[in-house]
Amino acid sequence: MGHSSLPRSVLSQTFPPRPESVASARRFVRSALEGVASEVAESAALLVSELVTNAVLHAATTVEVSVRLLDHSVRTEVSDLRPRRELVPQGHFPHAASGRGLKMAEQLASRYGVDTGEGSKTVWCELWLGGGQPPPSGWRTAVPAASAPTRTVALVDLPGALYVASQQHCHSLLRELTLAAAAGNSFGVRPEDLVTAHDTNNVISACVAAEWEQQPSAPNFHTLRLPFPADAGPAVLTLRRVLDTAEEAARDERLLTLPALPQNRALSHWLLNELAGQLAGGAPTAWTVMPREPSASPLEPAPWDAGHATAGSAPTIAADDDNRIIAANGPAADMLGWQADDLIGRRLTDLIPEHLRKRHVAAFTSLLLTGRPRILGRSVPLPALHRDGRLVPVRLFIQTQETADGRPVFVAQLTPRTVLPPPSPHLPEEDRNEAAQAPSGTREQRELMEREQVGQPGQGGPKGSGAPEAPALPDTPERVSERSDNEAAGSVLERQLLLLADIRDALSGTTDLKEGLQRVCAILSRRLAGWCVVDLLDESGQLERVCVTHRGPESLPTEVSTGRLPALSESARGPLGRVLRGAGPLLLSETPPPHQSGTLLDTHYVELFERMRARSAVVAPLRARGAVFGALTLARSGEEQPFTEADLPQVDALVRNLALGVEHARLYQESRQIAQRLQRSLLPVLPDLPHLEMAARYAPSSTAAQVGGDWYDSFVVPNGQTAVVIGDVSGHDLEAAVAMSQLRSMLRGIAVDRQEPPQEVLRRLDLANHSLYEEATATCVYGLVEGPESGPWTLRHSSAGHLPPLLTTREGDASYLEGGMGLLLGMDPDMPRPGAEDPLPPHSTVLLYTDGLIERRDESLDVSMARLRRHTAPLAREPLDVFCDELLIGLSADSADDIALLAVRPVPAPDA
Repeated sequence: MGHSSLPRSVLSQTFPPRPESVASARRFVRSALEGVASEVAESAALLVSELVTNAVLHAATTVEVSVRLLDHSVRTEVSDLRPRRELVPQGHFPHAASGRGLKMAEQLASRYGVDTGEGSKTVWCELWLGGGQPPPSGWRTAVPAASAPTRTVALVDLPGALYVASQQHCHSLLRELTLAAAAGNSFGVRPEDLVTAHDTNNVISACVAAEWEQQPSAPNFHTLRLPFPADAGPAVLTLRRVLDTAEEAARDERLLTLPALPQNRALSHWLLNELAGQLAGGAPTAWTVMPREPSASPLEPAPWDAGHATAGSAPTIAADDDNRIIAANGPAADMLGWQADDLIGRRLTDLIPEHLRKRHVAAFTSLLLTGRPRILGRSVPLPALHRDGRLVPVRLFIQTQETADGRPVFVAQLTPRTVLPPPSPHLPEEDRNEAAQAPSGTREQRELMEREQVGQPGQGGPKGSGAPEAPALPDTPERVSERSDNEAAGSVLERQLLLLADIRDALSGTTDLKEGLQRVCAILSRRLAGWCVVDLLDESGQLERVCVTHRGPESLPTEVSTGRLPALSESARGPLGRVLRGAGPLLLSETPPPHQSGTLLDTHYVELFERMRARSAVVAPLRARGAVFGALTLARSGEEQPFTEADLPQVDALVRNLALGVEHARLYQESRQIAQRLQRSLLPVLPDLPHLEMAARYAPSSTAAQVGGDWYDSFVVPNGQTAVVIGDVSGHDLEAAVAMSQLRSMLRGIAVDRQEPPQEVLRRLDLANHSLYEEATATCVYGLVEGPESGPWTLRHSSAGHLPPLLTTREGDASYLEGGMGLLLGMDPDMPRPGAEDPLPPHSTVLLYTDGLIERRDESLDVSMARLRRHTAPLAREPLDVFCDELLIGLSADSADDIALLAVRPVPAPDA
């Protein structure tokens, strides 16, 4: 068809602001373009479809659609009656559920734009039919007009990736709610409130996008100062109410949009509260200091970066929202018997024992459908599946992060059960209360706000202090200069002290040295230098680069990585070699020249300097007990101010504090490794009996020491009876573990030698314990399972101050065996001890447990014990492995105490 012969004509039609108008407009365009090339007609229909959708959702007025046939193009126009509601283009990502319309117009149309008149707004697109393509005219992103009254709102530490995810979700919820309302289901939202919610959400998006463009180099967090309509406070609150209603509908599966993940929901609430609060005159509160639930606290403040997961020393596996593994590091692969690359693309269920797979799928599906997590953000002991089929006891800690374009990533850290898991990033309740009472914002932000308030008109002493205001002295140039110098010196000193305090907190907040150093480097690369590198010598003198961080949105160069370095030799003359032999701190104002001796270590360090594109650097030794065990490199590049001699004292003080913290962490790790070996040696092998099924679990505390006084045991005494034991020595340290091992050994010896009733065995144990450890106290249950293989069975038992065993029948009836209760071990060895005897029905389950499984702060013991009974009843017919693992998953998340479990189930012989 010759395009130049097309007739020039205009066809238009008006549509009501209802969803069905989208399909009607699409049919109108196809009819108007009958005879035009099909690909052009379909593109025009698609563009009009998207633009009419936007008009229905956001303008909510009558929509006029026009189609113009020009000499060389087809022009479509979509007009509404809200000229003040200008366009707000959204970020476009392949997985986004909304916000694609204007981006689609950019990709399909030859030219596009928007014309605003007195009472209407027209969005137009042209499809060029032949000849040269004209330049696109582009959109105009509208922000509140400068003539309108505005108030500056500060969004402090707005997390970029999380904001993108949260806003995408808000757009989707509002769209779904509008479509539902048009179909007659308003969910209790008034039409005018829905219009207000759309308008306000668009204004927020536009304001943030406009300010965001002014700081494109901000890597993770943004502090934005938004000029926002001063009278928009009520509209912001309306938006929050509408979103809460939509979120509730999504959780009830009444909308197609899935509910928000916890951290997305938390950010949305924070953002809207900040806008409404500051518009009402309140002070800003940084996102980074807001108290949040465990499941809403990000594992790391930075957006998801696969390099961070694969380079970390803690076993880490990450999966997408399709439950497929997208990243795994070497420690995690080694723990589970895989190569890291072989795990990529597999389902997470490949690493989950078969008896827990249905539970995992149900929990994962529930999270996506309801937004309510079960174990997200909590440290939970459970087994992982090794490649060879055996079970690996671990503590699982899962959190979500967001990719730069807002997609969720589920990051799991797997800690061996005898190793302390990473500390939960959320604060304990008492710390949250303290943080809530503290001034808002990070230290730097509070410092900035306090400095900004100094000297403001009308300010005297602290507000409400009652102190008399000192008479003002007239300012002279000398006094002004002196005051400025003093304030500057005080500010520098305060910043240095805050930096040292943050470094101390970073190291003390984790028991893993490399993880702590990674946190320290992240702080230093944000606050002191663009690059931070730490190299450590091990006991054999081998040098390892343990962490590298830098400030900036781009990923680390592949050549700059952690790992083994060339050996340190006496001939090394480069900066790193000199520092490791005791020199420094050294100031480097240019790339260090390779020395004539040119060792591999010298060459490697020169290459590092070049890849960092450093303009200056300080290299300082890490010393402890008179010996150098590592080096810290701080480098500045680009537009950063170079280091000078004046910076060396600060760096020297910094490395002294850092070295002390590293030395303490190393000593702690050494003692921890000893404790781990002891703990592993104390876990008994349960007897294999045809008529008794047995299962046991031990889980160290998620927050306290790695070993403690909890223990379980089972063995067959010479007369054929089966002994079952649970106990707890007071304390959570190596000393408690040693005392526990000695107590366990004594109990075994007494029980095997004397073969007496449980109460008599405990009496003799108490007497021996009192003679050897006069001040030690412990609780213990000692029981004997008696009966032939075919049954019936009984449990004779006695308790030294321990929680009573729980008997759960096959039918699900659960009751505590409270007989035979006596004093703790170590209280009064001469006091007679009671005993008890209870029948054990076939297929019933006796559970012995320590208090870490059930006890909670500020909760009565009756409530805790009732909860345990409720949990065991539905598990009565499950295999004992499932029985124990489900109890740990359901009850032990973030337990502040160690947990030991021993479950025993009598099973009749098949022919009985």
